[in-house]
Amino acid sequence: MVATVYAGALAAALFATGSASTPSFSLDTSGVFTPSAKSAASKALTYDQKLVPTGAMINVRQQSLPNGTTKIELRVAGLVPGHQYGAHIHQKACGVKPDDAGKHYQDKAGTDAAHVNNKNEVWLDFKTDAHGIGQATTQHGWAFRKGQAGSLVIHSQPGTKGSRAACFSVPFGGAS
Repeated sequence: MVATVYAGALAAALFATGSASTPSFSLDTSGVFTPSAKSAASKALTYDQKLVPTGAMINVRQQSLPNGTTKIELRVAGLVPGHQYGAHIHQKACGVKPDDAGKHYQDKAGTDAAHVNNKNEVWLDFKTDAHGIGQATTQHGWAFRKGQAGSLVIHSQPGTKGSRAACFSVPFGGAS
């Protein structure tokens, strides 16, 4: 209960800055990580408690504007200090197994370098500070397809090589 209240307060403090544009879709959601084996029903699951300890917190904010621009903001707290993580939007919601979240969400599907990159996918790589707090923001000129982006996965390394350390189910919104 205290963690939930704290996570909400953290989210409010982290996103206290406003936006001059009115979004056509807006989402702000927070979670506290629990071990996947103990609580598959949780929306925030850790698969590697050394990198994403139980009790670490996450907040994700999406703003999709009428012009088709989508902005995603990620904030985390309680992770390993000074570590570089990868983070990407995945196709499905989290599950007990790391692979349950599916592949990276892509604006245009493909497996070559023209498709697997930070322009066609949502990459939110970040490095935590001395207190285990990290953040990342990205913006794209496209919207998520409805029902095809279901989670944010934190990877053990930036880029595309790291294992899946944690997963946060997020009902990303976008085009119909």
